[in-house]
Amino acid sequence: MNTPQVISSDDILLKLCHSVTHVLSATTASTLSHAGIVQKITRTRLKPDVGCFSIFDGGFSGLVVINFSAAAALEIYRRYMLHMGMPEEELAFSHTSDEVGNVMGELMNQMLGDFIGKVSKELQTSISQSQPKMLTINKELTISIDANLDDPIARRVSFKTENNHIFYLEFAMDKTEFIRLAEFETDEEFDPDLLLARHGNQQAQGKAPESPWVKAANVDDDTDDLFKELGI
Repeated sequence: MNTPQVISSDDILLKLCHSVTHVLSATTASTLSHAGIVQKITRTRLKPDVGCFSIFDGGFSGLVVINFSAAAALEIYRRYMLHMGMPEEELAFSHTSDEVGNVMGELMNQMLGDFIGKVSKELQTSISQSQPKMLTINKELTISIDANLDDPIARRVSFKTENNHIFYLEFAMDKTEFIRLAEFETDEEFDPDLLLARHGNQQAQGKAPESPWVKAANVDDDTDDLFKELGI
């Protein structure tokens, strides 16, 4: 008999770390990494210079906080905008700019979307998130957030940008375990860009695969021709 696979809160945290590095690396065309050591903390906090947070609920509840230094926030913002094709002279130079805050909030939304999509599929559960909020925080101010968790655990993980600027992810959720009782197949990842590229190549080659509806229509046409030959 196979031993059931247990997925813990720390396993879920690791999936979140992978989503953060994956999304930020892809959107900024740079290399980011997270530490292999996780720190236990008693509560999550928003800290200087730029803090983003979002609450999620559903199969399990939790809170994600990411605290960026001014240097880390600006590096990520500028790399993202340059990767999007914006001229460098039009970019903001201060982390207090509204444009920087909007970009960091959008990136956090993408990170959590990637995380929730993968976790929902792998754990066969449903999770929703609040719209991420971003605050530019004074150095003397620390804000604590209560996510109303019954049996909370909290962790902090450090991340490093390509230019060696550090930022921190703080994660709190109810202590829980998911137990895989039987093997199941997860749906394949849907990549719209790959699908469009494949379709474009097929059109360039002058042939496109027939859909099931087209094939069914062709069968009906063949049947009609047969009936006509038989005089029916």
